[in-house]
Amino acid sequence: MTVQSDDMDRVWPVEATRARANVVNEPARAAEAAVPLLNIANILTVLRIAIVPLFLLTLFAAGGHAPAWRIGATVLFGVAAVTDRIDGQLARKYGLVTDFGKLADPIADKALIGSALIGLSALGDLSWWLTIAICAREIGITLLRLAVVRRGVIPAGRGGKLKTLVQSLAIGVLLLPLSGAWATAGLVLMLVAVVLTVVTGLDYIVQAIRLWSAPVVRPRS
Repeated sequence: MTVQSDDMDRVWPVEATRARANVVNEPARAAEAAVPLLNIANILTVLRIAIVPLFLLTLFAAGGHAPAWRIGATVLFGVAAVTDRIDGQLARKYGLVTDFGKLADPIADKALIGSALIGLSALGDLSWWLTIAICAREIGITLLRLAVVRRGVIPAGRGGKLKTLVQSLAIGVLLLPLSGAWATAGLVLMLVAVVLTVVTGLDYIVQAIRLWSAPVVRPRS
Protein backbone atom coordinates (compact mmCIF):
# COMPACT_ATOMS: atom_id res chain seq x y z
CA MET A 1 0.00 0.00 0.00
CA THR A 2 1.38 3.41 -0.97
CA VAL A 3 1.51 5.90 1.88
CA GLN A 4 0.44 9.35 0.73
CA SER A 5 2.18 12.51 1.92
CA ASP A 6 -0.79 13.84 3.93
CA ASP A 7 -1.17 10.54 5.76
CA MET A 8 2.53 10.57 6.58
CA ASP A 9 2.27 14.05 8.11
CA ARG A 10 -0.41 12.85 10.52
CA VAL A 11 0.97 9.43 11.40
CA TRP A 12 4.74 9.77 11.11
CA PRO A 13 5.73 13.46 11.22
CA VAL A 14 9.45 12.72 11.63
CA GLU A 15 9.41 10.21 8.80
CA ALA A 16 7.48 12.66 6.61
CA THR A 17 10.19 15.25 7.04
CA ARG A 18 12.81 12.64 6.23
CA ALA A 19 10.89 11.62 3.12
CA ARG A 20 10.77 15.20 1.84
CA ALA A 21 14.50 15.51 2.45
CA ASN A 22 15.03 12.37 0.40
CA VAL A 23 13.12 13.91 -2.49
CA VAL A 24 15.19 17.09 -2.26
CA ASN A 25 18.41 15.05 -2.23
CA GLU A 26 17.58 13.15 -5.42
CA PRO A 27 19.94 15.32 -7.54
CA ALA A 28 22.78 14.59 -5.10
CA ARG A 29 22.04 10.88 -5.29
CA ALA A 30 22.04 11.03 -9.07
CA ALA A 31 25.42 12.78 -9.00
CA GLU A 32 26.78 10.09 -6.68
CA ALA A 33 25.55 7.39 -9.03
CA ALA A 34 27.50 9.09 -11.86
CA VAL A 35 30.83 8.77 -10.02
CA PRO A 36 33.00 6.14 -11.75
CA LEU A 37 33.57 2.98 -9.74
CA LEU A 38 37.24 2.95 -10.70
CA ASN A 39 38.53 6.01 -8.86
CA ILE A 40 41.53 6.72 -6.66
CA ALA A 41 39.60 6.38 -3.39
CA ASN A 42 38.25 2.93 -4.28
CA ILE A 43 41.66 1.85 -5.62
CA LEU A 44 43.26 2.71 -2.27
CA THR A 45 40.54 0.75 -0.48
CA VAL A 46 41.21 -2.32 -2.63
CA LEU A 47 44.96 -1.84 -2.11
CA ARG A 48 44.40 -1.91 1.64
CA ILE A 49 42.66 -5.26 1.31
CA ALA A 50 45.52 -6.57 -0.86
CA ILE A 51 48.10 -5.61 1.79
CA VAL A 52 46.46 -7.86 4.40
CA PRO A 53 47.93 -11.22 3.23
CA LEU A 54 51.37 -9.65 2.76
CA PHE A 55 51.14 -8.21 6.27
CA LEU A 56 50.31 -11.64 7.71
CA LEU A 57 53.21 -13.30 5.90
CA THR A 58 55.56 -10.71 7.33
CA LEU A 59 54.08 -10.96 10.82
CA PHE A 60 54.55 -14.73 11.04
CA ALA A 61 57.94 -14.81 9.32
CA ALA A 62 60.81 -16.35 11.33
CA GLY A 63 58.50 -17.57 14.08
CA GLY A 64 56.70 -14.25 14.51
CA HIS A 65 59.06 -12.62 17.00
CA ALA A 66 62.10 -11.62 14.96
CA PRO A 67 62.56 -7.86 15.54
CA ALA A 68 63.26 -7.02 11.87
CA TRP A 69 60.19 -8.88 10.61
CA ARG A 70 57.99 -7.36 13.31
CA ILE A 71 59.13 -3.88 12.30
CA GLY A 72 58.38 -4.78 8.68
CA ALA A 73 54.89 -5.96 9.67
CA THR A 74 54.35 -2.72 11.59
CA VAL A 75 55.33 -0.66 8.54
CA LEU A 76 52.91 -2.58 6.30
CA PHE A 77 50.15 -2.19 8.86
CA GLY A 78 50.90 1.53 9.13
CA VAL A 79 50.81 2.02 5.35
CA ALA A 80 47.46 0.21 5.12
CA ALA A 81 46.06 2.22 8.03
CA VAL A 82 47.15 5.52 6.45
CA THR A 83 45.38 4.66 3.18
CA ASP A 84 42.15 4.50 5.20
CA ARG A 85 42.60 8.14 6.13
CA ILE A 86 43.65 9.21 2.64
CA ASP A 87 40.92 7.45 0.65
CA GLY A 88 38.20 8.93 2.84
CA GLN A 89 39.59 12.45 2.44
CA LEU A 90 39.93 12.07 -1.33
CA ALA A 91 36.41 10.69 -1.66
CA ARG A 92 34.89 13.63 0.20
CA LYS A 93 37.10 16.35 -1.30
CA TYR A 94 36.69 15.33 -4.94
CA GLY A 95 33.17 13.92 -4.81
CA LEU A 96 34.26 10.30 -5.27
CA VAL A 97 31.83 8.83 -2.75
CA THR A 98 30.20 5.64 -4.06
CA ASP A 99 28.06 2.92 -2.51
CA PHE A 100 30.93 0.50 -3.20
CA GLY A 101 33.29 2.70 -1.22
CA LYS A 102 30.82 3.03 1.66
CA LEU A 103 30.67 -0.76 1.94
CA ALA A 104 34.22 -1.73 0.94
CA ASP A 105 35.99 0.83 3.14
CA PRO A 106 34.74 -0.55 6.49
CA ILE A 107 35.22 -4.12 5.21
CA ALA A 108 38.85 -3.30 4.37
CA ASP A 109 39.30 -1.85 7.85
CA LYS A 110 37.87 -4.95 9.46
CA ALA A 111 40.03 -7.27 7.36
CA LEU A 112 43.18 -5.38 8.37
CA ILE A 113 42.29 -4.96 12.04
CA GLY A 114 40.94 -8.52 12.37
CA SER A 115 43.98 -10.14 10.78
CA ALA A 116 46.32 -8.15 13.03
CA LEU A 117 44.38 -9.03 16.19
CA ILE A 118 44.18 -12.72 15.33
CA GLY A 119 47.85 -12.74 14.41
CA LEU A 120 48.89 -11.12 17.70
CA SER A 121 46.75 -13.53 19.71
CA ALA A 122 48.11 -16.54 17.81
CA LEU A 123 51.62 -15.36 18.67
CA GLY A 124 50.69 -14.97 22.35
CA ASP A 125 51.04 -11.18 22.37
CA LEU A 126 47.37 -10.40 22.97
CA SER A 127 44.67 -12.12 25.01
CA TRP A 128 42.16 -14.00 22.87
CA TRP A 129 39.16 -12.52 24.68
CA LEU A 130 40.10 -9.05 23.43
CA THR A 131 40.43 -10.32 19.88
CA ILE A 132 37.15 -12.24 20.04
CA ALA A 133 35.27 -9.25 21.50
CA ILE A 134 36.43 -6.89 18.76
CA CYS A 135 36.14 -9.37 15.87
CA ALA A 136 32.66 -10.49 16.93
CA ARG A 137 31.47 -6.89 16.90
CA GLU A 138 33.10 -6.16 13.53
CA ILE A 139 31.65 -9.25 11.86
CA GLY A 140 28.23 -8.58 13.37
CA ILE A 141 28.14 -4.96 12.19
CA THR A 142 29.32 -5.96 8.70
CA LEU A 143 26.50 -8.49 8.43
CA LEU A 144 24.08 -5.88 9.75
CA ARG A 145 25.18 -3.40 7.07
CA LEU A 146 24.62 -6.01 4.37
CA ALA A 147 21.21 -6.93 5.81
CA VAL A 148 19.89 -3.37 5.48
CA VAL A 149 21.77 -2.37 2.32
CA ARG A 150 18.56 -2.51 0.24
CA ARG A 151 17.07 0.22 2.44
CA GLY A 152 20.19 2.31 2.62
CA VAL A 153 23.88 2.34 3.43
CA ILE A 154 25.03 3.10 6.96
CA PRO A 155 28.25 5.10 6.53
CA ALA A 156 31.04 5.05 9.09
CA GLY A 157 30.49 7.83 11.63
CA ARG A 158 32.97 9.79 13.71
CA GLY A 159 32.70 7.29 16.53
CA GLY A 160 33.55 4.45 14.18
CA LYS A 161 36.54 6.36 12.82
CA LEU A 162 37.77 7.10 16.36
CA LYS A 163 37.38 3.44 17.25
CA THR A 164 39.42 2.41 14.21
CA LEU A 165 42.11 4.99 15.04
CA VAL A 166 42.51 3.76 18.63
CA GLN A 167 42.53 0.13 17.48
CA SER A 168 45.22 0.95 14.92
CA LEU A 169 47.37 2.78 17.46
CA ALA A 170 47.09 -0.09 19.94
CA ILE A 171 47.93 -2.69 17.30
CA GLY A 172 50.85 -0.61 16.05
CA VAL A 173 52.37 -0.48 19.53
CA LEU A 174 51.81 -4.20 20.12
CA LEU A 175 53.31 -5.13 16.76
CA LEU A 176 56.60 -3.41 17.53
CA PRO A 177 59.23 -5.53 19.33
CA LEU A 178 58.83 -3.55 22.56
CA SER A 179 58.45 -4.51 26.19
CA GLY A 180 57.87 -2.96 29.61
CA ALA A 181 55.93 0.31 29.70
CA TRP A 182 55.41 0.34 25.92
CA ALA A 183 53.77 -3.07 25.95
CA THR A 184 51.56 -1.98 28.87
CA ALA A 185 50.58 1.17 26.98
CA GLY A 186 49.57 -0.98 24.01
CA LEU A 187 47.32 -3.10 26.20
CA VAL A 188 45.72 -0.02 27.80
CA LEU A 189 45.00 1.41 24.37
CA MET A 190 43.48 -1.91 23.35
CA LEU A 191 41.15 -1.87 26.35
CA VAL A 192 40.02 1.63 25.38
CA ALA A 193 39.50 0.35 21.85
CA VAL A 194 37.27 -2.47 23.14
CA VAL A 195 35.06 0.03 24.98
CA LEU A 196 34.75 2.19 21.86
CA THR A 197 34.07 -0.91 19.79
CA VAL A 198 31.11 -1.90 21.96
CA VAL A 199 29.67 1.63 22.21
CA THR A 200 29.86 2.34 18.47
CA GLY A 201 28.46 -1.12 17.75
CA LEU A 202 25.34 -0.29 19.74
CA ASP A 203 25.01 2.96 17.80
CA TYR A 204 25.12 1.10 14.47
CA ILE A 205 22.43 -1.28 15.70
CA VAL A 206 20.17 1.67 16.56
CA GLN A 207 20.77 3.20 13.12
CA ALA A 208 20.02 -0.11 11.41
CA ILE A 209 16.76 -0.52 13.35
CA ARG A 210 15.63 2.98 12.39
CA LEU A 211 16.57 2.39 8.76
CA TRP A 212 14.78 -0.94 8.62
CA SER A 213 11.64 0.24 10.41
CA ALA A 214 11.26 3.48 8.45
CA PRO A 215 8.29 3.20 6.04
CA VAL A 216 8.94 3.29 2.32
CA VAL A 217 7.49 6.55 1.04
CA ARG A 218 6.77 7.20 -2.61
CA PRO A 219 6.56 10.89 -3.52
CA ARG A 220 3.48 12.13 -5.36
CA SER A 221 3.86 12.32 -9.09
